[in-house]
Amino acid sequence: MAIRAAISDRCSKLSSSSLGARSLSSWWGNVEPAPKDPILGVTEAFLADPSPDKVNVGVGAYRDNSGKPVVLECVREAERRIAGSFNMEYLPMGGSVKMIEESLKLAYGENSDLIKNKRIAAIQALSGTGACRIFADFQKRFCPDSQIYIPVPTWSNHHNIWRDAHVPQKTYHYYHPESKGLDFAAMMDDIKNAPKGSFFLLHACAHNPTGVDPTEEQWREISHQFKVMGHFAFFDMAYQGFASGNPEKDAMAIRIFLEDGHPIGCAQSYAKNMGLYGQRVGCLSIVCEDEKQAVAVKSQLQQLARPMYSNPPVHGALVVSTILGDPNLKNQWLGEVKGMADRIIGMRTALRENLEKLGSPLSWEHITNQIGMFCYSGMTPEQVDRLTKEYHIYMTRNGRISMAGVTTGNVSYLANAIHEVTKSA
Repeated sequence: MAIRAAISDRCSKLSSSSLGARSLSSWWGNVEPAPKDPILGVTEAFLADPSPDKVNVGVGAYRDNSGKPVVLECVREAERRIAGSFNMEYLPMGGSVKMIEESLKLAYGENSDLIKNKRIAAIQALSGTGACRIFADFQKRFCPDSQIYIPVPTWSNHHNIWRDAHVPQKTYHYYHPESKGLDFAAMMDDIKNAPKGSFFLLHACAHNPTGVDPTEEQWREISHQFKVMGHFAFFDMAYQGFASGNPEKDAMAIRIFLEDGHPIGCAQSYAKNMGLYGQRVGCLSIVCEDEKQAVAVKSQLQQLARPMYSNPPVHGALVVSTILGDPNLKNQWLGEVKGMADRIIGMRTALRENLEKLGSPLSWEHITNQIGMFCYSGMTPEQVDRLTKEYHIYMTRNGRISMAGVTTGNVSYLANAIHEVTKSA
């Protein structure tokens, strides 16, 4: 007792002495400001610009032809049905069972044998970002010596996610700057030369930031080579339905891998295709050997989620399950998501036509060859800086144009500005 009292007294004196010598601010005096997010920083700069001509084609959130945010009518109807009909109790750690069921049918197919045989471990996730992060932690916990192959380029947050999960990263070729298309030969070489049994991150459709997707034939070759090498494919599917306007078509890559018997993983998000950006609703799924393995894997995914956020939010899950679970609402959603995709495709055509009418010496065919939210323009960081400084047009410095920010009202102005900064290239 005497020893314990002496130790306690000593700790109290040290604590008091330390607090006396340390000012409150010095606790965090070694913390430097974090670098600005390259995407979100674009919006901050745009909002601070007083110019009436300013255009924001930086952030990947859908806008209508007036440049305004959109809430889908099917979402409004789902919210009307939900209002006052449900309590606000916690969801299970794994999330909404109904939302997960509908998400799996959307990704894997209505009549998927994998679903019937209960071979898929799945949990509700905090949109696509959360699904990727849970999978990255799962990979680290159960394959601690593995690494992840990530395409060049990719969505910048992919690197942050696997870095913070302490999974080593390697890269593989994807984009071909000269053709502004897919560097398929180099990609296949990287797949062949990676150690057997490697993890690869693949964009299921509407590759971010390039808008360049493999063809069906190329996907089949990729799947075959994965089979030969025993690689694991993890698909990030943020744009199902939003890319082509057809969710089945946009799931083509995943369905090809499933036909070939791959045990894939998949991150789904409802931010883009339902406009539920702020609801943070998505799904993480992993194909397993059998039902028993799926039960075990799901239990571990839930254990990873527990200390992060305990349970996922309920409102977005109710919106998704209400829409996908009702045939009429689902049909309405299919029409509305096609409308969004068609507007993006139309703006691609308009931007290309305007550039060509200006007599640009460059080829802009890639604008309409690419698909989805983004156009990888091929502009240099210096050219992008000129667009911002001289024309008040905001985008990320890698030349990625968010086609959602292009409207019939600004497409001519945008094309003229691009022409001016690129005509001497």
